[in-house]
Amino acid sequence: MITCTFEDGGTSSLRHAVIDGIVLKDAKILLVKRAETLLEGGKWALVGGFVGRDEQLAEALQREIFEETGYRVSNITLLAINDNPDRPHEDRQNISFVFFCDAGKQEGESDWEVTDKQWFSFDELPKEEEVAFDHYQAIQLYIRYKKEAVSLPVLGGL
Repeated sequence: MITCTFEDGGTSSLRHAVIDGIVLKDAKILLVKRAETLLEGGKWALVGGFVGRDEQLAEALQREIFEETGYRVSNITLLAINDNPDRPHEDRQNISFVFFCDAGKQEGESDWEVTDKQWFSFDELPKEEEVAFDHYQAIQLYIRYKKEAVSLPVLGGL
């Protein structure tokens, strides 16, 4: 939680804004393995992180994907806004903007937050318990979107 002071002098705890990216290429999804020192360390995850103070959501998504994977991305689409205050395995109350996008050229390497990255076909995903936070549910929502007429963005919990 973030503690903020308002114009009237009152204070309140507010939630963090984060982005999660479903990075796609050749009908596969790119997942990263989180470093052991991170919350949910050792688990597979969507690429993502916190939105910076002066960033727009798409900028944060592009930055996080490049930092964690070295890939540039295009065709960014908002899939869902996950505002569930009880997201599983969180140490903060994050509001997640979940996007999907196409991977382009890889121009860099993963930063310290990532110990491995791997392309998975959608029928060979890691088991749900091997995936961090509620990212498995986000992937399942994307699969449902591809098969059904789901209106975007999906609002609420996953």
